[in-house]
Amino acid sequence: MLITLAGVLTLFILTACAVGPDYVKPPTQVPVSYKELEGWKVAQPRDHLIREAWWKIFNDPQLNELEEQVNISNQSVAAAEAQFRQARTLVWAARAAYFPTATIGLGYTRSSKSTTLNPNATTRRTTLNDFMLVGDVSWEPDLWGRVRRTVEASKAIAQASAADLESTRLLVQTELALDYLQLRTLDAQKQLLDETVIAFQKSLELTKNRYAAGVASKGDVLLADTQLKTTQAQAIDIGVLRALFEHAIALLVGKPASVFSIPPAPLTLAPPAIPVGIPSELLERRPDIAAAERRMAATNAQIGVAEAAYYPTVTLSASGGFESSSLSKWLRWPSRFWSVGPGISETVFDGGLRQAQTAQARAAYDGTVASYRQTVLTGFQEVEDNLTALRILEEESKVQDEAVNAARQSLAVALNQYKAGTINYLAVIVIQAALLNNERTAVDILGRRVTAATLLIKALGGGWDVSALPSPKDLGRKPKQSKSTENEPSTSQP
Repeated sequence: MLITLAGVLTLFILTACAVGPDYVKPPTQVPVSYKELEGWKVAQPRDHLIREAWWKIFNDPQLNELEEQVNISNQSVAAAEAQFRQARTLVWAARAAYFPTATIGLGYTRSSKSTTLNPNATTRRTTLNDFMLVGDVSWEPDLWGRVRRTVEASKAIAQASAADLESTRLLVQTELALDYLQLRTLDAQKQLLDETVIAFQKSLELTKNRYAAGVASKGDVLLADTQLKTTQAQAIDIGVLRALFEHAIALLVGKPASVFSIPPAPLTLAPPAIPVGIPSELLERRPDIAAAERRMAATNAQIGVAEAAYYPTVTLSASGGFESSSLSKWLRWPSRFWSVGPGISETVFDGGLRQAQTAQARAAYDGTVASYRQTVLTGFQEVEDNLTALRILEEESKVQDEAVNAARQSLAVALNQYKAGTINYLAVIVIQAALLNNERTAVDILGRRVTAATLLIKALGGGWDVSALPSPKDLGRKPKQSKSTENEPSTSQP
């Protein structure tokens, strides 16, 4: 009894240890503050965070409606969600190695042995029946932590897959917002050109009247008509690019481009104030950084799996059942049989296989560390890039608005001078073209500002937080069966 207890106690002590390094997140360089925030007004209060439905910051009902359709109908999001469910199922598959494996078999054999193999056998052939009912149980105790490290790696990979799902969702949401805002910028350009066409039509009528009165030349009429037709062509040409953006939005919301349309409406909103926070928060707010960190933890656990191969494998097995040559005696107590016995094996030579696999696991971990740090650096770069764009474009917008006002005043003076006959129509056309170019530039700057604001929100994680990842405890539970259908893919959040 004491020997048995000692053996059981030793077994539990051994199963409490796991070879391989325990995971510790490696340090990465994090700046104290964002450089491009200096001299730039940020959202107040400073500790306010971007919410999950971050697109509502633009206060556009049409955009809100389209973004809500992304979670329902976008196929890229549906595919990423299915990949997460697959990764979650693999956690349960890895946990199965903790438990014994039991099998049961039922068999019947009718055989006859050769009489030539046994010289003492009679020449009469004997036919034998063998009825068998057998059950086998085997269990490999996790003495060195191979199973625990495998489960640990599977959970980390599942968490990385959940972060990938959120990265895909954020990417699609951002692409939709960018396409929508670009489409609205084109609508603003189209509205500007249409209004300019009306103004040029009035100028053409004025020039024709002056030509009829003999105070303007035929050349002035031709110049006015040329300018009008050129502007009309520019307004028509915008329709090509607008259609492409509309088709792209249809794809993002999971609808055929043939049955999807967005009514024209010019871009009028100003870039919203965006709460940036401090750089250290970025590590917790970006799903791609979280995914890279979780993959780093998974490869660290794989080192322990590789190192466990150096240690002996212990297997506990038991077998029992009923066997008889007669069906009537098959399931009787005297027909029982059983066997119990442990086994231990150790690889003494493998040609350096285990050493190579361990070295490979360590190299894979080093690679994920580098990828993680590169992802962090890229995140900081994207934030700084868009902070720079917002700050500079805001200054440019102010100057451009002054240029538009100056061009409008200059055109008013030129038209009065033309009506008075002190300048020719060519001077008026030059100023009209300058005003149109400045107005289109102002609209383009506004579009670039809202684009930079959208990209900044994406760079900051879009309102996501690492606390939204499924916990290891949740991943250890048996996953529920998916009830998604072909026409309604499941896009439930983890």
